[in-house]
Amino acid sequence: MKKSWKLLSTLCIVMLLMSSLAACGGSNSKSEGSGGDANSTAQTNSGNTDKAKETADIPTLVWWTIGGQVPDNFDKAIAAMNEYTAEKIGVKIDIKVASWGDWDTKINTIVNTGEPFDIMFTNNTKYNQQVSMGAFADISDLVQSESPELYKLIPEKVWDGTKIDGKIYSVPTYKDSSVTQYWVFDNKFVQKYGIDLNNIKTLQDLDKPLRDMKAGEGKSFYPLPLTQSDGFSGFMNSYDDLTLGLQPIGVKFDDPSRKVVSALEQPDVMENLKLLHQWYKDGIINPDAPTKGEPDKGRAFFSAQAFPGAEANWQITEGVEKYDMVKTFGPLFTTSTIQGSLNAISSNSKYKKEALKYLELVNTDPKLRNMLAFGELGVDYDNVNGEKVIERKTDTWPLAAYTQGTFFDLAVTKGAPEDQWEQVRKLNEEASSSSILGFALDISNLSTEVANTKAVWDKYRYELMTGASDPEVMVPKIVAEMKAAGMEAIMKAAQEQIEAYFK
Repeated sequence: MKKSWKLLSTLCIVMLLMSSLAACGGSNSKSEGSGGDANSTAQTNSGNTDKAKETADIPTLVWWTIGGQVPDNFDKAIAAMNEYTAEKIGVKIDIKVASWGDWDTKINTIVNTGEPFDIMFTNNTKYNQQVSMGAFADISDLVQSESPELYKLIPEKVWDGTKIDGKIYSVPTYKDSSVTQYWVFDNKFVQKYGIDLNNIKTLQDLDKPLRDMKAGEGKSFYPLPLTQSDGFSGFMNSYDDLTLGLQPIGVKFDDPSRKVVSALEQPDVMENLKLLHQWYKDGIINPDAPTKGEPDKGRAFFSAQAFPGAEANWQITEGVEKYDMVKTFGPLFTTSTIQGSLNAISSNSKYKKEALKYLELVNTDPKLRNMLAFGELGVDYDNVNGEKVIERKTDTWPLAAYTQGTFFDLAVTKGAPEDQWEQVRKLNEEASSSSILGFALDISNLSTEVANTKAVWDKYRYELMTGASDPEVMVPKIVAEMKAAGMEAIMKAAQEQIEAYFK
C-alpha cells in the first residue's frame, strides 16, 4: 500500500498548492471589491486541516485472502476502492494475498504466531480448528446489531452452517453454497477427438478421452494437469467431512445410518485412487503435480466446483476460446459446502464493527463488489450495462470472486447467461441435503488429536491426491499413522456427537 499513500500524499500537496494559488487570485479580486476578507482564507485552511484529520481517523483493515500473482496496477485498484469506501462508510482496506500454493502454510503461520489482521478468508479445511484456537471473534450478536442488512441478506440455513457450538464466527459467502461439481473440457479437443460429453458421468468414463488426448498430442502434453493444492478437485465429494477439513474421515452423504468411516479405505475411493495413480504413471497427469503450486493457463481439462456460465470467466483467465462443462455431482448441501468460503474477523481486531460494516458493503453494494472481483475499472474491466454486466479486459486480476462476498450483487461477465445468478439460486433451491446437514463436529476436546492427524494427512496428501503414490501401498501407511495420531478417538467422538445431535 506504500504506492497508494505516496499517491495520496502527492495529491494533498497539489491540492494545497492549488488552494494557495486560488487565495492569491482571490486577493486581487478583493482589491476590486469582490467582498472577500481574510476570514475566508482562515476557513479554507481550517477545512483542509479537518479533512486531513478525517483521513487520518479512517481505519485501514488488513484482509488476508487467497489469489494469484499481484499485478502492477493492484495498488491503484485498491486505492480506488478505498476512496469509494472511505466516503461510503469511513473504512479502508489493505488486502494481503497469499498465493494458491502458499495459502495453507501462510494462514497457519499467521494464526499460530498471532500476526495482526482484521479479516481473513478461511474455509472448511481450517475454520473449525481456527475457531477452537481462539483466532476468530464471536460475531453472533454484533453481526445483527452492526450489519443488519448483511444479516438479512444471507438465509438462516447458511448462517446456521457457519455455527460452531451455536455461535457465529464468520460471514459466509452466499453464492453456490451447495456443491455442484463440473468437469471442464477445452472444446477444440472435444471436437478433435470426438469426445461424447453426454456419456461422461464417472471417473472411469474419463479414461478414454484423456488417453485419446494424450496419444494425439504427444509426450509433453498432460491432459489432466494437477497442482498440489487441489489434487483432483471434488474427488471426495461423496463423503461429508463433518467440517473437520480432514478428508480421510467422513460420512457418506446419502448414508441414512450416518456411520463415520475411514474414507480412504472405502472401496469406491480406493478404486478411484488406483485409477488416478495409473494416469500419473501413464503421463496423463503432469509429473510435478505433487509439488506444483500454481496451474498453467490453457488447461485442456480440469475439475471444479462451479455453476452455469462459469466457463465465460475461465475462457478469459485460461486464454481458451471455448470451454464445455459437464455436471458430474450435486447440487448438494453439506455444512462444509456452506463453509467453503468464509470471512472471519480476528478476535484481536480493534475494528470488529468496522470490519462487519465493510463486509456488509461488499455483500450489498454492486460497485464495490465488482471492483473487488474484477479489478480496476477501465483497465481490468468495463461496465456494459451499469453494474449488472461487465466486460473483462485483462486476465491478471488476482483476487478470486468466490472468496469475497455474495454472487447475488455481482455483475455477470459478458458472454455468460444474464440470468446466471438466478440459475445459481435455483441450484441452491434444488440441492439435496447431506444426511448430517447442520452438524459440525465439536473438536474442543480433540484439538491435539485433530492437529496430529491433520499433520499426518498433510505429509502425504499431495502425492496421494495427484496420483503420484500407489494407494495400495500408501493408504495403509497413512491410515496406520493417523490412527497412531488419534484418528480413532476423533471417529469415536464424531459418532457419539452425531447420534446425540440427530436423536
